[in-house]
Amino acid sequence: MSRLPAAKRKTQLLDTAASVFASMGYHGTTTSELAKAAGVSEPIIYRHFESKKGLFIELIERTGQDTLSAWKKALADLNDPAERLVRLLASNPMVEAKAQVRYRVIVQAMTETQDPDITAALQTHILKLQAFISAELQAAQDAGVAKAAFSAELVAWLLIHIALGYGTLTSLGVPGQGTDAKGKHIDEIVAGLVLK
Repeated sequence: MSRLPAAKRKTQLLDTAASVFASMGYHGTTTSELAKAAGVSEPIIYRHFESKKGLFIELIERTGQDTLSAWKKALADLNDPAERLVRLLASNPMVEAKAQVRYRVIVQAMTETQDPDITAALQTHILKLQAFISAELQAAQDAGVAKAAFSAELVAWLLIHIALGYGTLTSLGVPGQGTDAKGKHIDEIVAGLVLK
């Protein structure tokens, strides 16, 4: 077991936990298994997290922060609200390799646990993503490049619903989902629903 600075160790534990939770689920994972997978002793887990649940909640929170950071970075070079929206619509973290494992954990948590603290963390995660998308939609509506028949808030919820379904089917490896025989992709429909 190599000695890492506290911040790096915590990051390593969260990364390892994402993989273990993704394969074994929240209830099927013990802190002993997390420690073994990370190559540390179990007390190291408790040095950084108060419990398995605390680690799990922090993983949810970090996933949300990472998603928002990735979106901000992806949009940083764009000023045009329509271009920003198109890029955002094409950036579903559930299907991006870097975040896919962590989002598998989140989807499992949505269906596997009824713990009120985990549920609250998941709700906060989704609400932050919805607020970000809503702000981008509102800017596009204000600029006159996005349809305004419905509020940005409501359209943001629709996009989250679509993204969750698309991401879930992608993780299942459903052949051809999201495309048709001509090679058209669902992103084109979503952009057509949102942009003028």
